[in-house]
Amino acid sequence: MTALAYADAAIRAVLAGTSTIAMVGVSARWVRPSNFAMKYLQQKGYRVIPVNPGSAGDEIHGMTCYAALGEIPERFDMVDIFRHPDAVGPIVDEAISLRDERGIRTVWMQLGVINHEAAARAEAAGLTVIMDRCPKIEFARLHHELSWSGINTGVISAKRPRLAPRR
Repeated sequence: MTALAYADAAIRAVLAGTSTIAMVGVSARWVRPSNFAMKYLQQKGYRVIPVNPGSAGDEIHGMTCYAALGEIPERFDMVDIFRHPDAVGPIVDEAISLRDERGIRTVWMQLGVINHEAAARAEAAGLTVIMDRCPKIEFARLHHELSWSGINTGVISAKRPRLAPRR
């Protein structure tokens, strides 16, 4: 897999193998894309833990917000980053340092968030990295939800899709 070109099977495997997501940079403001993505992923069965120093101690969609990954008292599978690419390096370094203790397997960088140096460090540490993608959009695309609104997902079929149950 080369940077920014991800097979559907690889994305599907990450989403299926993830149950808890630490979302870094999520906003408490309902109009922000990060807020909507958090709510959507919660509705799809994921446990999403908000991480934002400006909202630390507050609740976002019923979950306590933390200032940093290291403050989260539980295990999580994925770090989803809603931050400027220049801010990604320290977040990835913290994820690498917490990998074994917290069970982190994936670093996911949102749309427009690309940091090849940080990605290389994460991959060298054994983490799966996805950049410039949104797990909300990928989940909807791979589960045929986008096609309901007329968006071309590249899946051609005359049959109604049978959705596999989440684990």
